[in-house]
Amino acid sequence: MDLADLVAAALAEDLAERGDVTSLVTIPDGARARGRVVARSGGVLAGRAFGEEVLRQMGVTGTWQATDGAVLSPGESVLGVDGPARAVLSAERTLLNGLSHLSGIATLTARYVEAARPAKVLDTRKTTPGWRALEKQAVAAGGGVNHRMGLHDMVLVKDNHLAMGGVDLAAAVARARDELPGVPVEVEADDLAGVELALAVGADRVLLDNMDEATMRAAVEMCAGRAETEGSGGMDLDGVARAAACGVDYVSVGALTHSAPALDLALDLE
Repeated sequence: MDLADLVAAALAEDLAERGDVTSLVTIPDGARARGRVVARSGGVLAGRAFGEEVLRQMGVTGTWQATDGAVLSPGESVLGVDGPARAVLSAERTLLNGLSHLSGIATLTARYVEAARPAKVLDTRKTTPGWRALEKQAVAAGGGVNHRMGLHDMVLVKDNHLAMGGVDLAAAVARARDELPGVPVEVEADDLAGVELALAVGADRVLLDNMDEATMRAAVEMCAGRAETEGSGGMDLDGVARAAACGVDYVSVGALTHSAPALDLALDLE
């Protein structure tokens, strides 16, 4: 979804046809307000593009003191706002919802990135419908790496594809190479036999799914110089550290986008 359309839908969800009726009956027409968005807890900022679009659509001027990826301390000012008082109050919740959610993703990603060094941390497709591009931008702001944006930009062959498609892996990969030149091919494997098969058909990357540490180490050794490796399957902070110690190139973490707690941000009016 286009960012302007997404923000318009978010604002319409809050304001509907009548608008902010509380501000309408309490705030004089023509009154102005100034304030600042402040971090109540430490974290990493993300979502500036979303915030800028909210302010633009509401006719509020914003002055940013931080950019996406900035490490915030408690009490630090992120954004100054200035505009019609009714508009500032009407924009407040949508603005904070978006910034808090996306900054929460960036903050959690930064924790995983630190735990997984030297492996790179990948996001997944476990995103909020309509918000995928913004949530993946937030992962990048936190130091993570975007995996495929959707089903369209990478071939990722799993057991279900082979079972339902009625073809063998070699045929599937050969077809991908022939019909989708330049599109990366990844193959899932849950044991060493699966890893050997993925290597035999020339996969660019092997997804090591729910492997114990001994099996993962052996898989990494098998793939050395032949294919990239990606650890996956219920990865928590301890799990990504263990996978990284096994030597994988990447770890993929669904929790970055589906379980990140919102960063505590607030609007303080002057």
